Amino acid sequence: MTRYESVIGLEVHAQLLTQTKLFCGCSVAVGSEPNQHVCPTCLGLPGSLPVGNRLAIDLAVRAALALGCTIHGSSIFARKNYFYPDLPKGYQISQFEQPFSTDGRLDIDVDGVAKRAHIVRAHLEEDAGKNVHGTGAESWVDLNRAGTPLIEIVGAPDLRSSAEAVAYLRALREILMFVGANDGNLEEGSFRCDVNVSLRPVGETKLGTRTELKNINSFRFVQRAIEVEIARQAAILDGGGRVLQETRSFDPDKELTRPLRSKADAHDYRYFPEPDLPPLVIDSERIEAQRSLIGELPAALRRRWLEELGLSAAAATTLTQHPAYARFFQEVCAEFPQPVKAANWILTEVLRDTTSHGLSASFPVKPAQVAELLQLVDAGKISGAQAKKIHTALVGTDRAPADVVQELGLSVVSDTGELRTLCQAILDQNPKNVASYRAGKKALLGFFVGQAMKQSGGRANPELVSRLFTELLESSAPLEGS
Repeated sequence: MTRYESVIGLEVHAQLLTQTKLFCGCSVAVGSEPNQHVCPTCLGLPGSLPVGNRLAIDLAVRAALALGCTIHGSSIFARKNYFYPDLPKGYQISQFEQPFSTDGRLDIDVDGVAKRAHIVRAHLEEDAGKNVHGTGAESWVDLNRAGTPLIEIVGAPDLRSSAEAVAYLRALREILMFVGANDGNLEEGSFRCDVNVSLRPVGETKLGTRTELKNINSFRFVQRAIEVEIARQAAILDGGGRVLQETRSFDPDKELTRPLRSKADAHDYRYFPEPDLPPLVIDSERIEAQRSLIGELPAALRRRWLEELGLSAAAATTLTQHPAYARFFQEVCAEFPQPVKAANWILTEVLRDTTSHGLSASFPVKPAQVAELLQLVDAGKISGAQAKKIHTALVGTDRAPADVVQELGLSVVSDTGELRTLCQAILDQNPKNVASYRAGKKALLGFFVGQAMKQSGGRANPELVSRLFTELLESSAPLEGS
């Protein structure tokens, strides 16, 4: 591969978060029995006419704006003609020569190296149905998905590795989720990716012959598929062969790509303007209304949290993986304005038991409970170990942390006289460790503090205990019983 440079471009189909299809009122609900959400329009019956879904258009505009695209005041729907069992009309309503948006960008980061990838266009189109195989010797067609609203985001061939491709997809998915245009659900097919891969000699500017890897539904498989396809094409070129332009599938079990069909060029689809739909007109007022709904995007959030709040890169990245995570963190910080402590607690305790599906997330506790719990720790009223016990008691309830502290009898012992007596007793019980500490093994301080926490049932103030042990051990006075 030192002789070749890989050239990768991604085409992402993201389902827009509507309740109904792009050109009819049928539901887009997932999991229903086959062919339950269909009507004459999405079945392509003669005489039926499409009517545009206003919400789908608004969501598409919002997504395109978040990607830095130029929104065009007038665009045209087109018929993309091809014949496949899951395409009932024999064509797909899409956009071709005049899409509603063009010329966007997406900033990515791979191992600390920033890169800007260009987006050629983002356009609206309806989804096809689904071929169902594996029912004996027959295949069936489910048209529930036919007509589902999609935004297709076509990236320029700016990516040079499988890692860059995955970074691109993650960044794109985060943006679409944060603006509420897509739920990012790869498993249910609402965020799908086609990958165009080609090789060219290092230093060459002309693009090589590309293959398209179709409908890959996980980031891990995208990375593996690209690497497998690059190796396949390199072997062909090294052997003096010629790469064919075709569409291929990826078999993750056998780690290979398989040919599906010859890759069609745009002219093979015989695009022509959709005669049943007028031009799509998007005025400036509508554009600005959608721009106002975008809010702060995940990359900007990460930068601000790193620079202004002092979060680590890992913490900022995890908390911006899902819009619900970011909201939870911000709500905690509104009541407990110590973001680093809040982030650490959320990452270690809260997200461990959090589940998410699409744009929704189910948290084990509420932000207000976390804020109050951290306030108790910060005030020295409970220890960190006690806070974890209280957190467990709070899961799935509306209880206040302070009430749980009182109910369980948990409170930090900070009485200096009481703790000094405890520390002295522990030192008397461990004369050999005392001698070792005084001989230079200072790490034994942790052992003594641990014993104090154990014997106090976790109630001793650890900072005060540590200070008392240090005073007693550093004292020249002999210990009792020595």
